Amino acid sequence: MQADAVAGPFKIPESVLVVIHTPALEVLLIERADAPGFWQSVTGSKDLVDEPLALTCAREVAEETGIMIGSAAVPADALVDWNLANHYEIYPRWRHRYEPGVTHNTEHVFGLTVPAGTPVRLAPREHTGHCWLPWREAADRCFSPSNAEAILLLPRFVGVPQT
Repeated sequence: MQADAVAGPFKIPESVLVVIHTPALEVLLIERADAPGFWQSVTGSKDLVDEPLALTCAREVAEETGIMIGSAAVPADALVDWNLANHYEIYPRWRHRYEPGVTHNTEHVFGLTVPAGTPVRLAPREHTGHCWLPWREAADRCFSPSNAEAILLLPRFVGVPQT
């Protein structure tokens, strides 16, 4: 596949995880439509092999929550690359979305600070519910271990002592 080629029918096994939070460390979680009870932060794969990760974040956050990175309410610098990457085995139930033989994904972790009360508009085909929770409670609710671990790192990345 050329570096600028579109992914085609299969997902690219490189994605982003965006921990959306308020300055008070309330974390937004969204519930998957295809897996009720599976709560997570915003995640999504690159659309193009050479798509910049910040663009992947902005696209996925807008598609999944309606929050617009780069708007007056959520400036572009509110998105912070935590310079963390998780390499994990793709859950068998979702492997059909990837090329045959692809079993692992690399997920890049970002944080996004939004004002308290930021409205959320879900994509109903992808997510059925959302909630804002204190960071520890949000970590406990996540089905994905890498998502929970990222949320537990939140105070470190925003310079707040863990109490």
